[in-house]
Amino acid sequence: MTMEATATLFTFSLPTTKTKSFQFLNRPINPFNPPTSFKPTPTFKTHRSLPSINAAISRTRKEETVETVREQLENCYLLAGINYKGFTVKQFQDLRKTLPETTKLIVAKNTLVYKALEGTQWEMLKPCMKGMNVWLFVHTEEIPSAIKPYRDFQKEKKLEENDFTGAVFEGKFYGPDEFKTLETLPTRAQIYANLLGSLKSPASVLVSTIQAPARELVMVLKAHIKNLEEQAQGSAAQ
Repeated sequence: MTMEATATLFTFSLPTTKTKSFQFLNRPINPFNPPTSFKPTPTFKTHRSLPSINAAISRTRKEETVETVREQLENCYLLAGINYKGFTVKQFQDLRKTLPETTKLIVAKNTLVYKALEGTQWEMLKPCMKGMNVWLFVHTEEIPSAIKPYRDFQKEKKLEENDFTGAVFEGKFYGPDEFKTLETLPTRAQIYANLLGSLKSPASVLVSTIQAPARELVMVLKAHIKNLEEQAQGSAAQ
């Protein structure tokens, strides 16, 4: 073996640093079919109809709330707002149990309540349309007895901050500082007693009674008419 042959036997090549290019073989193009461009696989989108359905449900509930408030305004003597921020569900349940049948407690947004009150005598409750309110509808002339259950509940549960935000009674707005006036209104029995005392007293006392607020005057007149009717019935029976 020659030296040249031996040298050739041990020769080797260094690895190249050049990037090799690879060519992918494509399927032969059918000459009878026109070339087509690549189209990605279509993705199917979910039909987004839920938001419109939810919006319709929400609108329906709002309309129902407004209608409920309007229904409660019928034969309503007093409407008051109560700050209920921080109330628990259990507290609401306990409060409703303490209320007489002549009062209703409704949770509703200020905007919906005001929409129901707009254009009525209750519209004066507008200063209460801020914060979080629960609404007390009183369907009796006995205002103090309708307010007292919440006052007792407020004291028992130590909810001093959850006070009345305002009320409308006989076309007048009462702020939180004026509730003492509502809570000390005379009851029907007291008005009758005052009437009987006035009828037996000098004319000056009767005049002062007549100059009392409109509500008391109406009650006085009703009691007097009732008394006359009873006397007439008694005379007829004899």
